[in-house]
Amino acid sequence: MTTIAERIGLGGEARAPFAVVPSASRGRLFAETESPTRTPYQRDRDRIVHSTAFRRLANKTQVFLPHDGDHYRSRLTHSIEVAQIARALARAFRVDEDLAEALALGHDLGHTPFGHAGERAMERAMADHGGFDHNAQTLRIVTDLERRYADFDGLNLTWETLEGLVKHNGPLVDAAGRPLAPAHGASGAPAELPWGLRAYARRQDLGLSTWPGLEAQCAAIADDIAYDAHDIDDGLRARLIDLDDLAELPLVGAVIGEVRARHPGLERARAKQEVIRRIITRMVEDVIGESLRRIEERRPRSADEVRAAGRALVGFSPAVAAADRAIKTFLFARVYRSEFVMTKMRAAERVVEELFAGFVARPELLPEEWRRAGARDDAESPARRICDYIAGMTDRYAVGEHRRVCGDTPDLAGPV
Repeated sequence: MTTIAERIGLGGEARAPFAVVPSASRGRLFAETESPTRTPYQRDRDRIVHSTAFRRLANKTQVFLPHDGDHYRSRLTHSIEVAQIARALARAFRVDEDLAEALALGHDLGHTPFGHAGERAMERAMADHGGFDHNAQTLRIVTDLERRYADFDGLNLTWETLEGLVKHNGPLVDAAGRPLAPAHGASGAPAELPWGLRAYARRQDLGLSTWPGLEAQCAAIADDIAYDAHDIDDGLRARLIDLDDLAELPLVGAVIGEVRARHPGLERARAKQEVIRRIITRMVEDVIGESLRRIEERRPRSADEVRAAGRALVGFSPAVAAADRAIKTFLFARVYRSEFVMTKMRAAERVVEELFAGFVARPELLPEEWRRAGARDDAESPARRICDYIAGMTDRYAVGEHRRVCGDTPDLAGPV
């Protein structure tokens, strides 16, 4: 029987037939002279890394606020961990590592301050103004809000990178163009694409009815692996959970048993790190084995055949998919919804909601460049400009702006 290393050609440089081909990219919305030293996807990665939105991720909450400790993940460190796993997977499948890395580094650019708490608050604030979705906000950032170049707004990324950022989790519409999301709200109103995607669709067709390329699928599942592992790590660091609490979880419990059997009496800090690294390894190896099985079954001969496959070709085996769901359910109950986290997140939601309301009531308090934006972007509502401004803030800057605009700002650094 051949090993996984032999099947993936570890150490070889031959590109798989179903990989995207940089020289055959569908190009950029605004034509540019290509670089003689970098592929289009390397340039996309570099543009993301040098963007203002990427730097801001250093001070945006993942789960724990920066005040809670220096070693908890931020959106930036999360994105770097996702990029490492995405590159490893892309290398295993012999697809474009640079595109997978670009998508991993850029996938969270649209997140608000204070993680999902800020997103919940922004969704409520924008409910009557077209809504808010962090993936759509990512697209908005890289196609409009980054203002770094003389010839265009945004980063002018390639079609393949935009496609992967928008639909890394799968198709967004069916073949007839109907949104695939379920009906929402008490009225059962039909689902709509998020506002930013609807607005951009008038400029460029990103093929929203198909799956993305394999590189985007690598980035998507790398996101799952990274936050399963690091949210367990951060939960243990915060002492909201202990290794014994995890012992009944599939996959995780087996790993804990292995570590304890091999290293009896190992101190807690080392045992924790040994468990986390083994969880990542186990999940990555499972994805490689399961995905190779799907690829060999489907035998795609091009990136377009990957898009037309009708299902994800990168994924967990059924057993590890079940373990992934169990981990997420456990983390939701014991970490994300713990009173320690939720007390601060409720205060964080208040900061975002009151800041939005403050700017709606007194738009003259917006910084001058955001007031000027209204004259240029006539098609956009004032609420959308306020949303763009707040969504781009770091946690620290949002607190400072709330203090300036609203006063009576909760102290997120301590008990609230």
